[in-house]
Amino acid sequence: MKLSRDLKILDVFCIGAGAMIAGLFILPGLAYAHCGPASIVSFLIAALLAVGGILSESELASAMPKAGGAYFYVTRSMGPALGTTYGITTFVSISLKCAFFLTMAGYFISRMAGWTAEWTAVAVAVFFCALFAVLNITGVKQVGALQRILFCIIAVVLVIYTVYGIPCVNVMRYTPFIKQGSGVTALFFTAGFVFVGFGAIIKVGSMAEEVAQPGSVIPKAMIWSIIVVAVFYLSVVFITQGVLESGELDGERMPLSAAAGIFLGSKGSIVLSAAGVLALLSAANAAIMSAARYLFAAARDGLLFEPMGRVHERFQTPFIAVIFAGCVAAGGIFLPITILVQAASAIFIMNYLFSFLSVIILRESGLQNYQPQFRSPLYPYMHIAGVIGFAGILLFLGANILILCGGLLIGGFFIYWFYGRVNSVREYALLHLIERVTARDHLTDRGLETELKDIIRERDEIVHDHFDHVIEESVIFDIDRRLDAEELFDMMCSRAAEDIDITTSALKNTLIDREKESSTAITSTVAIPHTVIEGEDIFKILIARCRKGTGFFTSDEVNAVFLIISSWDNRNFHLRALAAIAQIVQDPVFEKKWIKAKDEEALRDLILLGERRRYYH
Repeated sequence: MKLSRDLKILDVFCIGAGAMIAGLFILPGLAYAHCGPASIVSFLIAALLAVGGILSESELASAMPKAGGAYFYVTRSMGPALGTTYGITTFVSISLKCAFFLTMAGYFISRMAGWTAEWTAVAVAVFFCALFAVLNITGVKQVGALQRILFCIIAVVLVIYTVYGIPCVNVMRYTPFIKQGSGVTALFFTAGFVFVGFGAIIKVGSMAEEVAQPGSVIPKAMIWSIIVVAVFYLSVVFITQGVLESGELDGERMPLSAAAGIFLGSKGSIVLSAAGVLALLSAANAAIMSAARYLFAAARDGLLFEPMGRVHERFQTPFIAVIFAGCVAAGGIFLPITILVQAASAIFIMNYLFSFLSVIILRESGLQNYQPQFRSPLYPYMHIAGVIGFAGILLFLGANILILCGGLLIGGFFIYWFYGRVNSVREYALLHLIERVTARDHLTDRGLETELKDIIRERDEIVHDHFDHVIEESVIFDIDRRLDAEELFDMMCSRAAEDIDITTSALKNTLIDREKESSTAITSTVAIPHTVIEGEDIFKILIARCRKGTGFFTSDEVNAVFLIISSWDNRNFHLRALAAIAQIVQDPVFEKKWIKAKDEEALRDLILLGERRRYYH
């Protein structure tokens, strides 16, 4: 059963921005404890790294808008073994991030209510965890509406905080800029530490299958959300550091509330605390939604246990995966906050690193049906730099976090080895790349190309029409030598005559006479010879690729020939087919794709996925 496509661009923007903005209410104080005012540079480094990662994520999401997001990309680019381990580690990181936000929301609410017992914060966090699990089961549309409302409220509060806070900034509070005893290492460690605030936007890709017009909506929403949130982070961190004394900010868990109390009074502090609660709950809600999609996607591929891939008949949501995600997040509430932040940040960093690698592998693999509607710029320089940059930041987080990441990867691999390997065999782009580099054949079949073709049809909402059916049944000649038009006609007419009541010579002479009247070469490289013959219910298209060209009467460079034969009762469809082919070959890169196509089926896909007007009646 398919997931429902209910999320619009504003929903996706608010889910992505809401997932990131929550950290702003907590991280400034925790980051300040590491390197003082210089932590604002760490936020900037984290934001810049996230922008590069999001551009790659946007490309992948626009090409393959499927549930599971980055898990799906990694599986299709680097294989099911790495995909399984990646999906599980990502699920864990998002669940830990959800636990972190729920824990802090419980802390905020307990402090606002005047409750001093530690168990009250835990009880509040567990309550909201259960509530969001139920909400995510009942429907993603309702979740999207809630995210819009919450983010709009939070954004208004932060704008007010910024406007009233700027005049109260004391520049002397930025000296010394780097905390005594800290250095460049501390800057990069802190950048990795606070990356949890920006890395969370990766979860948007996991919900791509539930987004309307995902190819265009997801890249726009992700790019705008990181820009807006980065501006909020840098401006709010700058104001908070300039308002609070060092001793007040160092390690403070509610830094914005403390700063607002100075220039907005007690009521302002309460408003910022309430906004913080909303932001944290919004992010936790989105995290449960996203984490469940990783489990759902892996189970649907046969790499995780089948129940995780079940969809609720009424609500059309992966309800068992949601329940499991809620349980893991609830368990994480009982872990120390520092471990939650560092572990989630580290795995998010690893996720982005894999995203850069996935783009490189998919682009270099030569897959014809890898057709993203958005392409990340500065390829491959930005992507290579991103791999190096994220790997470096990961190292700065320390040995304990690396051991944790390694342990999760090993655990994920064991699950694949003992379950997924037995239940699923899947082709992936890295095999195509190896095949291309080593010039070896038979490492791959049409499995991945066919899957990508189906994804494009679903993404672009392409419905089969009669022309598609004819092309799927058409005979395709792939000719690797030069030949003249008469020889080509003889070959194609001989095959056509096997299915219709006409001789090869009669059909060939009809076509040659037609060419003498007016050439059917519509470009220097494409010809559409066509004829109408006697009979009933006859319609055939035969296709030829002449790799070394054919001397086609008025052109010597024709390498794409579409032969149309129909009876008079199919005259209208005959004209539509002519128009359809003419529209497809107008693509500026059609000729390049036609020559590079791997085989006959690749040629067929090129036609089936070509942009044209469609007729469904």
